Amino acid sequence: MKRFEGKTVLITGAARGIGLAAAEQFASEGAAVTITDIDEGEAVDAAERLRQTGLDVEARRQDVTDETEWTEVIGAIVAARGNLDILVNNAGAAFLKTVEETSVDDWRRLMAINLESVFLGTRTAITAMKEKGGVIVNVASIAANIAEPLFPAYNATKAGVAMFTKAAAVNCARQGWPVRINSLHPGYCETKLVADAVEGLGDAAADFAATTVAAIPLGRMATPYEIARPLLFLASDDAAYMVGSELVVDGGYIAI
Repeated sequence: MKRFEGKTVLITGAARGIGLAAAEQFASEGAAVTITDIDEGEAVDAAERLRQTGLDVEARRQDVTDETEWTEVIGAIVAARGNLDILVNNAGAAFLKTVEETSVDDWRRLMAINLESVFLGTRTAITAMKEKGGVIVNVASIAANIAEPLFPAYNATKAGVAMFTKAAAVNCARQGWPVRINSLHPGYCETKLVADAVEGLGDAAADFAATTVAAIPLGRMATPYEIARPLLFLASDDAAYMVGSELVVDGGYIAI
């Protein structure tokens, strides 16, 4: 099945985890994929592993909080490939701290990485896509839908991503631009991001992990591929009538 034959895809924060799983799936279905990450070495290694399996994947370093780099990265893809068809704003960061434990620097850093970067990427991509068409998938989280006392800053960034996505999507639709924008809301997933955030709790990490898994009706965290496949659905023509939608993929966590 080659749903993305001839399509060009940019995925941020894709040196590992959900982003890398999505890159593999897109490329397996015919897309030419560019993965970016702040860790250039890991991104290059990941892209090389996928190329060795015959997939069209390249890597670039990108600081998603830098407006100039967004212009450069998307400009380079358009110059080399002729178009940008799909953008996945996947890059993100997380930490587990209560409101009183969160510093102003903590707050601003997370806002820049998780929310401002989505604004920058979406704005730049719309400019590149509005004539020929394209799709933007913004990776939010179930943290946009339910509160958790241990990550109020993360809650705020992901809720911002969800509402920003709706506003941008409706604007494109009403302008008549052929650009669809939706948000993906993963639950807890077996990624380094989640593992590092939980480990940051120190002695409380094991209890938090056990309690979290116990609250998931399916009884386990997702694998990156279980999140990547619904992401590809949002990017495909199968989701052609979805605009400003939230797709929750969480093993039933917020259903109870």
